[in-house]
Amino acid sequence: MFGRIREDARTMCERDPAATGCLEVVLAYPGLHAVWAHLGIHWLWNRGFRLLARLLSHVVRTLTGVEIHPGATVGRRVTIDHGMGVVIGETAEIGDDVHMYHGVTLGGDTNEPVKRHPTVESGAQLGANATLLGDITIGEDAAVGAGSVVTQDVEPGATVVGVPAERVN
Repeated sequence: MFGRIREDARTMCERDPAATGCLEVVLAYPGLHAVWAHLGIHWLWNRGFRLLARLLSHVVRTLTGVEIHPGATVGRRVTIDHGMGVVIGETAEIGDDVHMYHGVTLGGDTNEPVKRHPTVESGAQLGANATLLGDITIGEDAAVGAGSVVTQDVEPGATVVGVPAERVN
């Protein structure tokens, strides 16, 4: 676990030019605190301690402003810059090296108990206040512009912007 914390802190230090050092990142970056807490909460969820996991995720949301459902899958070196207002739904899957900004929503589009939240593949970047809805896939190394609303798959390496999001490159 300490190796994971070091890895995430180092990654955030590399990604955030405002970071003055890794100690600052470890102590004062709520997006990382939420991701780290999710590791244990997700472990509890997968072992059937669902009420406890939900209660703990609620506490983490209150402390950090980041809501990650205990059932969501989060990869390595996932960073959430500023954090406030991020919502990650139950069936969301986030790959490695994903970077997202405040206000991002990985939301569902049905009340049925199926895969209903986005999959964000490794290396993707999600701009501030981007909204991704439904069982869609954001491809590897894709970028979603700030304020965009995405309801369809995004190809690997593509950049999408707007409401509704459209490819720009």
